Amino acid sequence: MSASYRQCASAVVFNKKGLVLVCARNDQKHDDWQFPQGGIEEGETGAEAAQRELFEETSVKSVELVTSIEEGMRYSFPDFILKNREKRGIYNLGQDMHWSLFRFTGEDSEINLNTAEPEFKKYEWVTLDEAVERVVDFKKEVYAKMAKVFKPYIG
Repeated sequence: MSASYRQCASAVVFNKKGLVLVCARNDQKHDDWQFPQGGIEEGETGAEAAQRELFEETSVKSVELVTSIEEGMRYSFPDFILKNREKRGIYNLGQDMHWSLFRFTGEDSEINLNTAEPEFKKYEWVTLDEAVERVVDFKKEVYAKMAKVFKPYIG
């Protein structure tokens, strides 16, 4: 099987205070922060996939799409992650991230990480710059590129 890059959608959600929703992964002992994300399914746009993943991972439905970055921004997995993924039969080298920015129109009580398949153990509202700082090193470059595009929309 030839290795490739997975097409992945990520949801950046901001609230009325201009803070973004970041979540700590459930499968790590320490806090690995990221935005809700997941694979783009056949027939989905990046924005549709991002909104679906947002709901599946956080139960959040009350959002309005502000803008999207259609072109994927690529990052590669470090060797230790590649080896763990290969043990599970997953061979992609990294991901092409397709970003969508959403305005949160609901209340925090809507956020529920105890989903059918929990991916996150906690969440926080932080500045976009802080979200970029918190992400794991191998994702920082694509997060910084996304932040440069989305920051003017957040205010």
